[in-house]
Amino acid sequence: MILVTGGAGFIGSQLIKGLNAKGHDDILVVDNLERGEKFKNLTHCRIRDYWDKDDFIAELRCNRKLGVCPEIVFHCGACTVTTLWDGRYMLRNNYQYSRELLEYCVKHGVRMIYASSAAVYGHSQAFSETQTALIPLNIYGYSKLLLDDYVRTRLLTFPKQVLGLRFFNVYGPGEGHKGPMASLVYHLDRQLREHGAVRIFSASHGFGDGEQRRDFVYIDDVVAACLWFLDHGEHSGIFNLGTGHSRSFNDLARAVIAWHGKGAIEYIPFPTELIDHYQAFTEADLGALRALGYDRPFLALEEGVRKYLDWLNACGGSIPSSSIS
Repeated sequence: MILVTGGAGFIGSQLIKGLNAKGHDDILVVDNLERGEKFKNLTHCRIRDYWDKDDFIAELRCNRKLGVCPEIVFHCGACTVTTLWDGRYMLRNNYQYSRELLEYCVKHGVRMIYASSAAVYGHSQAFSETQTALIPLNIYGYSKLLLDDYVRTRLLTFPKQVLGLRFFNVYGPGEGHKGPMASLVYHLDRQLREHGAVRIFSASHGFGDGEQRRDFVYIDDVVAACLWFLDHGEHSGIFNLGTGHSRSFNDLARAVIAWHGKGAIEYIPFPTELIDHYQAFTEADLGALRALGYDRPFLALEEGVRKYLDWLNACGGSIPSSSIS
């Protein structure tokens, strides 16, 4: 059995579809469906069972084997609202829960692959997993760094695979329920449909209008890497998962406009409240990942945007939202 936490979410549900495509359908999904619209992400997935997150945590704390002990846990469940400043909630949800799940896996000899984040790097201009003394810019990034540090200091004691993947800016089908936290691709498509123009940030952090840069990685590439590690249980550690190439918001906006064949770019003032809490540049160092033998190429931004917008168009477009991420 394979256990996927956050299985009704964006990355979790796409991972399940990838597992299904490889013939895996003995899958236990754990999630919180308080936002019921997320169920749509599971309608095309083949799963064995669904558990509510709170019930699952209660079982963990009773030290039970969850009926049938899983072979591997993909821990994708987390609060990903980077603008949330309730530190008590964030640490309970993203760190304490994750640590308890990890301890369960270690005790019962279960492999675990979990979602970390590029948010741990803060304002760093280098993005190597070996860096220390990182200073995240928000409590979300700190919650992810705490777990990474917990894993790193105990890595040699784990009997089975324990692997953290630091996701950079992931985009693609299945993220519509995330609202303001959905990708910039998603929001720019909506803006162009509604207003005939896309809105991105003006100059900030030493970058010109729209020249802030992120490592945008398509969801299919993320799933492919997760499935590769499923087949390579000999690897443990913490690894970046991005394309290895940063692209500007202008590049992204132009790709969306090119797909629509129309539109303009409008620059909006950078919010003053975000100045100290915003990553204006990210670019994954893939040296450690490639050294393991992972040689699959990543989709270029233009190709990923085209693929995603083809899917959104087939689904009738994205849901209304005026926010950008």
